[in-house]
Amino acid sequence: MQPHKLPELVCPAGSLPALRAAVDHGADAVYFGYKNDTNARNFAGLNFDHKAMVEGIRYAHAKGKRVLMAINTFPQPGREADWHAAVDGAADLGADAVILADVGLLDYASRKHPQLRLHLSVQGSATSYEAVNFAQREFGVQRAVLPRVLTLAQVEQVIKNTTVEIEVFGFGSLCVMNEGRCWLSSYATGESPNTVGACSPAKFVKWEKARGQMSTRLNGILIDRYGDSEAAGYPTLCKGRFEVGGATYYALEEPTSLNVLEILPDIVKIGVAAIKVEGRQRSPTYVAQVTRTLRAALDELGRDIAHFAVKPAWQAELAKVSEGVQATLGAYNRPWR
Repeated sequence: MQPHKLPELVCPAGSLPALRAAVDHGADAVYFGYKNDTNARNFAGLNFDHKAMVEGIRYAHAKGKRVLMAINTFPQPGREADWHAAVDGAADLGADAVILADVGLLDYASRKHPQLRLHLSVQGSATSYEAVNFAQREFGVQRAVLPRVLTLAQVEQVIKNTTVEIEVFGFGSLCVMNEGRCWLSSYATGESPNTVGACSPAKFVKWEKARGQMSTRLNGILIDRYGDSEAAGYPTLCKGRFEVGGATYYALEEPTSLNVLEILPDIVKIGVAAIKVEGRQRSPTYVAQVTRTLRAALDELGRDIAHFAVKPAWQAELAKVSEGVQATLGAYNRPWR
Protein backbone atom coordinates (compact mmCIF):
# COMPACT_ATOMS: atom_id res chain seq x y z
CA MET A 1 0.00 0.00 0.00
CA GLN A 2 1.24 3.47 -0.90
CA PRO A 3 2.08 5.37 2.33
CA HIS A 4 0.00 8.44 3.02
CA LYS A 5 1.79 11.75 2.61
CA LEU A 6 1.92 13.71 5.85
CA PRO A 7 0.43 17.20 5.69
CA GLU A 8 2.68 20.19 6.11
CA LEU A 9 2.56 21.67 9.63
CA VAL A 10 1.99 25.43 9.31
CA CYS A 11 2.52 27.41 12.51
CA PRO A 12 1.90 31.02 13.55
CA ALA A 13 4.48 33.73 14.14
CA GLY A 14 3.25 36.95 15.67
CA SER A 15 6.81 37.89 16.58
CA LEU A 16 10.38 36.92 15.81
CA PRO A 17 10.68 34.82 19.02
CA ALA A 18 7.47 32.99 18.06
CA LEU A 19 8.84 32.32 14.58
CA ARG A 20 12.02 30.84 16.04
CA ALA A 21 9.93 28.73 18.44
CA ALA A 22 7.89 27.32 15.55
CA VAL A 23 10.94 26.54 13.44
CA ASP A 24 12.89 25.01 16.32
CA HIS A 25 10.02 22.76 17.44
CA GLY A 26 9.10 21.16 14.15
CA ALA A 27 7.02 23.44 11.94
CA ASP A 28 7.36 22.83 8.21
CA ALA A 29 6.28 26.39 7.49
CA VAL A 30 5.54 29.57 9.42
CA TYR A 31 3.17 32.39 8.56
CA PHE A 32 3.40 36.03 9.58
CA GLY A 33 2.35 39.50 8.48
CA TYR A 34 3.37 43.13 8.31
CA LYS A 35 3.05 45.43 11.28
CA ASN A 36 0.09 47.21 9.66
CA ASP A 37 -3.49 46.71 8.51
CA THR A 38 -2.63 44.58 5.49
CA ASN A 39 -2.82 41.49 7.70
CA ALA A 40 -5.75 40.16 9.70
CA ARG A 41 -3.94 40.03 13.05
CA ASN A 42 -3.05 43.70 13.27
CA PHE A 43 -2.68 44.10 17.04
CA ALA A 44 -0.29 46.42 18.85
CA GLY A 45 2.98 44.75 19.79
CA LEU A 46 2.63 42.00 17.18
CA ASN A 47 3.89 41.35 13.66
CA PHE A 48 7.00 42.23 11.69
CA ASP A 49 8.78 45.33 10.45
CA HIS A 50 11.20 45.04 7.53
CA LYS A 51 14.22 44.22 9.67
CA ALA A 52 12.40 41.45 11.57
CA MET A 53 11.06 40.01 8.31
CA VAL A 54 14.53 39.79 6.82
CA GLU A 55 15.83 38.05 9.94
CA GLY A 56 12.79 35.75 10.21
CA ILE A 57 12.99 34.62 6.60
CA ARG A 58 16.75 34.09 6.91
CA TYR A 59 16.29 32.01 10.07
CA ALA A 60 13.52 29.84 8.62
CA HIS A 61 15.22 29.27 5.28
CA ALA A 62 18.53 28.39 6.97
CA LYS A 63 16.70 25.49 8.63
CA GLY A 64 14.87 24.40 5.51
CA LYS A 65 11.47 25.82 6.49
CA ARG A 66 9.05 27.78 4.33
CA VAL A 67 7.74 31.27 5.05
CA LEU A 68 4.19 32.31 4.14
CA MET A 69 3.27 35.98 4.34
CA ALA A 70 -0.32 36.85 5.27
CA ILE A 71 -1.64 39.89 3.39
CA ASN A 72 -5.20 38.81 4.01
CA THR A 73 -7.24 41.93 4.67
CA PHE A 74 -9.17 43.79 1.98
CA PRO A 75 -7.66 46.95 0.43
CA GLN A 76 -9.54 50.06 1.50
CA PRO A 77 -10.71 52.66 -1.04
CA GLY A 78 -7.97 55.06 -2.04
CA ARG A 79 -5.27 52.96 -0.36
CA GLU A 80 -4.85 50.10 -2.80
CA ALA A 81 -1.18 51.06 -3.21
CA ASP A 82 -0.48 50.03 0.40
CA TRP A 83 -1.61 46.47 -0.27
CA HIS A 84 0.21 46.37 -3.62
CA ALA A 85 3.39 47.47 -1.82
CA ALA A 86 2.92 44.66 0.71
CA VAL A 87 2.76 42.07 -2.07
CA ASP A 88 5.78 43.63 -3.81
CA GLY A 89 7.66 43.52 -0.51
CA ALA A 90 6.86 39.84 0.03
CA ALA A 91 8.20 39.01 -3.42
CA ASP A 92 11.35 41.09 -2.88
CA LEU A 93 12.02 39.53 0.53
CA GLY A 94 11.82 36.01 -0.83
CA ALA A 95 8.64 34.79 0.86
CA ASP A 96 7.72 31.29 -0.29
CA ALA A 97 4.06 32.25 -0.70
CA VAL A 98 1.60 35.03 0.03
CA ILE A 99 -1.76 34.37 1.66
CA LEU A 100 -4.40 36.62 0.05
CA ALA A 101 -8.16 37.01 0.35
CA ASP A 102 -9.13 39.90 -1.93
CA VAL A 103 -9.73 39.01 -5.59
CA GLY A 104 -8.32 42.34 -6.76
CA LEU A 105 -5.13 41.67 -4.84
CA LEU A 106 -4.97 38.12 -6.16
CA ASP A 107 -5.24 39.56 -9.66
CA TYR A 108 -2.49 42.09 -8.96
CA ALA A 109 -0.13 39.49 -7.50
CA SER A 110 -0.70 36.99 -10.31
CA ARG A 111 0.04 39.61 -12.97
CA LYS A 112 2.86 41.54 -11.27
CA HIS A 113 4.65 38.55 -9.73
CA PRO A 114 3.77 35.46 -11.79
CA GLN A 115 6.54 33.48 -10.08
CA LEU A 116 5.11 34.13 -6.59
CA ARG A 117 3.16 31.24 -5.08
CA LEU A 118 -0.39 32.28 -4.09
CA HIS A 119 -2.48 30.83 -1.26
CA LEU A 120 -6.15 31.68 -0.81
CA SER A 121 -6.68 32.88 2.76
CA VAL A 122 -9.41 31.57 5.02
CA GLN A 123 -10.68 35.17 4.86
CA GLY A 124 -11.52 34.46 1.23
CA SER A 125 -14.36 32.24 2.50
CA ALA A 126 -13.99 29.47 -0.08
CA THR A 127 -16.27 26.70 1.19
CA SER A 128 -16.80 24.78 -2.08
CA TYR A 129 -14.58 23.28 -4.75
CA GLU A 130 -16.20 25.64 -7.26
CA ALA A 131 -14.83 28.63 -5.33
CA VAL A 132 -11.42 27.02 -4.97
CA ASN A 133 -11.26 26.13 -8.66
CA PHE A 134 -12.28 29.69 -9.60
CA ALA A 135 -9.30 31.03 -7.65
CA GLN A 136 -7.03 28.55 -9.40
CA ARG A 137 -8.41 29.24 -12.87
CA GLU A 138 -8.37 33.03 -12.61
CA PHE A 139 -5.27 33.67 -10.47
CA GLY A 140 -3.22 30.48 -10.36
CA VAL A 141 -3.83 29.87 -6.65
CA GLN A 142 -1.97 26.74 -5.54
CA ARG A 143 -3.40 26.30 -2.03
CA ALA A 144 -6.65 27.25 -0.29
CA VAL A 145 -7.26 27.49 3.46
CA LEU A 146 -10.79 26.30 4.23
CA PRO A 147 -13.01 28.07 6.79
CA ARG A 148 -13.76 26.15 9.98
CA VAL A 149 -17.41 25.49 9.08
CA LEU A 150 -17.06 22.30 7.02
CA THR A 151 -17.41 18.71 8.17
CA LEU A 152 -14.58 16.34 7.39
CA ALA A 153 -16.77 14.75 4.70
CA GLN A 154 -17.27 18.17 3.11
CA VAL A 155 -13.53 18.82 3.21
CA GLU A 156 -13.00 15.49 1.46
CA GLN A 157 -15.53 16.46 -1.20
CA VAL A 158 -13.56 19.64 -1.92
CA ILE A 159 -10.29 17.72 -2.16
CA LYS A 160 -11.77 15.14 -4.56
CA ASN A 161 -12.87 17.89 -6.95
CA THR A 162 -9.82 20.14 -7.14
CA THR A 163 -6.10 19.93 -7.83
CA VAL A 164 -5.49 22.87 -5.49
CA GLU A 165 -3.78 21.93 -2.22
CA ILE A 166 -6.16 22.15 0.73
CA GLU A 167 -5.12 23.47 4.13
CA VAL A 168 -7.29 23.09 7.23
CA PHE A 169 -7.07 24.31 10.80
CA GLY A 170 -5.86 21.79 13.36
CA PHE A 171 -5.55 23.67 16.62
CA GLY A 172 -6.43 27.02 18.17
CA SER A 173 -9.27 29.38 18.88
CA LEU A 174 -12.42 28.77 16.90
CA CYS A 175 -14.41 31.25 14.87
CA VAL A 176 -18.12 30.55 15.04
CA MET A 177 -18.67 32.47 11.81
CA ASN A 178 -17.61 31.75 8.24
CA GLU A 179 -14.32 33.59 8.21
CA GLY A 180 -14.31 36.56 5.89
CA ARG A 181 -18.06 37.04 6.22
CA CYS A 182 -18.42 38.01 9.89
CA TRP A 183 -19.92 41.44 10.53
CA LEU A 184 -20.14 41.36 14.33
CA SER A 185 -17.07 43.52 14.92
CA SER A 186 -18.17 45.93 12.19
CA TYR A 187 -21.64 46.10 13.73
CA ALA A 188 -20.25 47.02 17.14
CA THR A 189 -17.29 49.22 16.21
CA GLY A 190 -17.34 49.99 12.48
CA GLU A 191 -14.06 48.09 12.13
CA SER A 192 -13.31 44.42 11.48
CA PRO A 193 -10.53 41.96 10.60
CA ASN A 194 -11.31 42.51 6.93
CA THR A 195 -10.84 46.28 7.11
CA VAL A 196 -8.28 47.06 9.83
CA GLY A 197 -6.97 43.59 10.61
CA ALA A 198 -8.45 43.19 14.07
CA CYS A 199 -11.63 41.73 15.52
CA SER A 200 -12.81 43.94 18.38
CA PRO A 201 -9.97 46.51 18.01
CA ALA A 202 -8.28 47.35 21.30
CA LYS A 203 -9.18 51.04 21.18
CA PHE A 204 -12.86 50.06 21.64
CA VAL A 205 -12.20 47.68 24.55
CA LYS A 206 -12.85 48.64 28.17
CA TRP A 207 -12.54 46.72 31.44
CA GLU A 208 -14.56 48.04 34.39
CA LYS A 209 -13.64 46.82 37.86
CA ALA A 210 -16.27 46.88 40.61
CA ARG A 211 -16.67 45.11 43.93
CA GLY A 212 -16.76 41.37 43.28
CA GLN A 213 -16.82 41.57 39.49
CA MET A 214 -15.18 42.72 36.29
CA SER A 215 -17.23 43.96 33.33
CA THR A 216 -15.88 43.98 29.79
CA ARG A 217 -17.27 46.27 27.09
CA LEU A 218 -16.75 46.74 23.37
CA ASN A 219 -17.53 50.26 22.20
CA GLY A 220 -19.86 50.60 25.18
CA ILE A 221 -21.63 47.27 24.61
CA LEU A 222 -21.54 45.02 27.67
CA ILE A 223 -19.99 41.75 26.53
CA ASP A 224 -19.50 39.87 29.81
CA ARG A 225 -19.21 40.06 33.59
CA TYR A 226 -16.71 37.97 35.52
CA GLY A 227 -16.50 37.11 39.20
CA ASP A 228 -13.29 37.68 41.10
CA SER A 229 -12.35 34.01 40.67
CA GLU A 230 -12.82 34.05 36.88
CA ALA A 231 -10.26 35.12 34.31
CA ALA A 232 -11.65 38.05 32.32
CA GLY A 233 -11.52 37.26 28.61
CA TYR A 234 -10.98 39.68 25.74
CA PRO A 235 -14.38 41.11 24.75
CA THR A 236 -15.49 39.82 21.36
CA LEU A 237 -19.20 39.67 20.60
CA CYS A 238 -19.26 36.03 19.56
CA LYS A 239 -17.73 34.89 22.88
CA GLY A 240 -19.75 36.96 25.32
CA ARG A 241 -22.38 35.74 27.77
CA PHE A 242 -25.79 37.20 27.09
CA GLU A 243 -29.24 37.00 28.63
CA VAL A 244 -31.52 34.98 26.37
CA GLY A 245 -34.98 33.89 27.47
CA GLY A 246 -34.21 34.70 31.09
CA ALA A 247 -30.96 32.69 31.17
CA THR A 248 -27.42 34.04 30.86
CA TYR A 249 -24.94 31.92 28.91
CA TYR A 250 -22.56 31.85 25.94
CA ALA A 251 -25.30 32.32 23.38
CA LEU A 252 -23.10 32.20 20.27
CA GLU A 253 -19.89 30.40 21.14
CA GLU A 254 -18.37 29.06 24.34
CA PRO A 255 -14.61 29.72 24.66
CA THR A 256 -12.93 26.53 23.52
CA SER A 257 -10.11 25.43 21.23
CA LEU A 258 -10.14 23.26 18.14
CA ASN A 259 -8.02 20.14 18.62
CA VAL A 260 -7.91 17.52 15.85
CA LEU A 261 -5.49 15.01 17.42
CA GLU A 262 -8.03 12.19 17.50
CA ILE A 263 -9.01 12.60 13.84
CA LEU A 264 -5.50 13.12 12.46
CA PRO A 265 -5.57 9.75 10.62
CA ASP A 266 -8.79 10.74 8.85
CA ILE A 267 -7.36 14.14 7.91
CA VAL A 268 -4.31 12.46 6.40
CA LYS A 269 -6.30 9.77 4.58
CA ILE A 270 -8.53 12.26 2.74
CA GLY A 271 -5.46 14.06 1.38
CA VAL A 272 -5.25 17.32 3.33
CA ALA A 273 -2.03 19.07 2.24
CA ALA A 274 -1.44 21.20 5.32
CA ILE A 275 -2.58 21.59 8.91
CA LYS A 276 -2.65 25.13 10.23
CA VAL A 277 -2.22 26.21 13.85
CA GLU A 278 -4.09 29.37 14.82
CA GLY A 279 -2.47 31.86 17.17
CA ARG A 280 -0.37 34.74 15.83
CA GLN A 281 -1.60 36.72 18.83
CA ARG A 282 -0.35 34.05 21.24
CA SER A 283 3.02 33.77 23.01
CA PRO A 284 6.18 31.98 21.82
CA THR A 285 5.55 29.46 24.62
CA TYR A 286 2.15 28.61 23.12
CA VAL A 287 3.71 28.26 19.67
CA ALA A 288 6.45 25.98 21.01
CA GLN A 289 4.04 23.73 22.94
CA VAL A 290 1.54 23.29 20.14
CA THR A 291 4.15 22.87 17.42
CA ARG A 292 6.14 20.33 19.42
CA THR A 293 3.02 18.30 20.23
CA LEU A 294 1.57 18.23 16.72
CA ARG A 295 4.99 17.43 15.27
CA ALA A 296 5.25 14.42 17.57
CA ALA A 297 1.75 13.27 16.65
CA LEU A 298 2.32 13.64 12.91
CA ASP A 299 5.64 11.82 13.08
CA GLU A 300 4.00 8.97 15.00
CA LEU A 301 1.25 8.87 12.39
CA GLY A 302 3.82 8.69 9.61
CA ARG A 303 5.44 5.66 11.21
CA ASP A 304 2.24 3.60 11.50
CA ILE A 305 -1.09 5.17 10.59
CA ALA A 306 -3.00 1.91 11.15
CA HIS A 307 -2.06 1.73 14.82
CA PHE A 308 -1.98 5.44 15.62
CA ALA A 309 -3.23 6.29 19.10
CA VAL A 310 -3.37 9.67 20.78
CA LYS A 311 -1.03 9.82 23.75
CA PRO A 312 -2.50 11.30 26.96
CA ALA A 313 0.64 13.44 27.30
CA TRP A 314 -0.15 15.14 23.99
CA GLN A 315 -3.69 15.98 25.06
CA ALA A 316 -2.44 17.23 28.42
CA GLU A 317 0.09 19.49 26.74
CA LEU A 318 -2.47 21.01 24.40
CA ALA A 319 -5.03 21.38 27.19
CA LYS A 320 -2.65 23.78 28.94
CA VAL A 321 -2.99 26.28 26.10
CA SER A 322 -6.60 25.64 25.05
CA GLU A 323 -9.00 28.56 25.23
CA GLY A 324 -11.33 28.08 28.16
CA VAL A 325 -9.28 24.95 28.97
CA GLN A 326 -11.66 23.08 26.65
CA ALA A 327 -11.27 21.32 23.32
CA THR A 328 -13.60 20.41 20.48
CA LEU A 329 -13.57 18.86 17.01
CA GLY A 330 -15.66 21.82 15.88
CA ALA A 331 -17.53 21.43 12.62
CA TYR A 332 -15.36 18.50 11.49
CA ASN A 333 -17.52 16.14 13.51
CA ARG A 334 -21.30 16.63 13.54
CA PRO A 335 -22.82 13.37 14.83
CA TRP A 336 -26.26 14.94 14.94
CA ARG A 337 -26.39 15.49 11.16
